[in-house]
Amino acid sequence: MPIKRIASNVRGQGRRVAVVLSRFNAAIGDGLLSGALRGLREAGTAEGDITVVTVPGALEIPLAAQRFAQSGDYDAIVALGAVIRGETYHFEIVANESAAGLAGVQLEFGIPIGNGVLTTENDAQALLRAEVKGFEAAQAALELANLLDAIDED
Repeated sequence: MPIKRIASNVRGQGRRVAVVLSRFNAAIGDGLLSGALRGLREAGTAEGDITVVTVPGALEIPLAAQRFAQSGDYDAIVALGAVIRGETYHFEIVANESAAGLAGVQLEFGIPIGNGVLTTENDAQALLRAEVKGFEAAQAALELANLLDAIDED
């Protein structure tokens, strides 16, 4: 019997997606959101199936994501924000706790979360990466939603 392979698929038709965007570092957030929305549209996600909310900062993203996951109304979540290294240890706390919070929600609820929270040394790096990272996070969330369905159908 041959090895069964499940192909990657970023189809967005019929997918309900929540996008949680941090307002901190707003200029970078604009690029992240633009990229994420482009990624969802290119995959065929209907505009009416996309919900966008904002939260104060990266540490608040996991709680909003958790509430979307708890609702059962969404197939995937896209988390967007930027954590820029400063002169204090605060960068590590925010970056690590935000990522851990998102991973916890994803595993607890079995909902894909595309992590588009940038962690960079400076604003210039973040601005350079923002649109691409937003696009990739949206595509990753859709790909995982489709993969989970394919595994369940198997």
